[in-house]
Amino acid sequence: MPMRSRGVVYIVDADASVRQGLARLMDAAGLVARPCESTAAFLGQVPAWRCACALIDVSDLMQCEPDPWAQLCAASRAIPIIALSPDDDSATRQMARAMGVQAFFRKPVDAAALLDSIDWVMRAEARDASAEGS
Repeated sequence: MPMRSRGVVYIVDADASVRQGLARLMDAAGLVARPCESTAAFLGQVPAWRCACALIDVSDLMQCEPDPWAQLCAASRAIPIIALSPDDDSATRQMARAMGVQAFFRKPVDAAALLDSIDWVMRAEARDASAEGS
């Protein structure tokens, strides 16, 4: 497993045990976990988007009201979002694509594949940030 920088990974999931398990995985991988129990909590605590990504359980968003949905779509342009869901159906995948997610994983998630995806989106974000600064 490659050594990762201390990037921040926001973990948005209503299930406390999922948040805790993913937070432990992030910590073991050298990443900083910021668990959030809801989309509103996530949107309310993100002070800076640099060197960060978000893991969001999109299954609860199917019943989401338009305002948080629109805020998440806007956030996906500012921070890479990786979608997680226990459902792997066309409606869930279509919603994730519409949100502009960078990757989609069905729960339970393969830890190595998830960490590789996080590494990939954070490296891409770092490249984009350095290109903007040049």
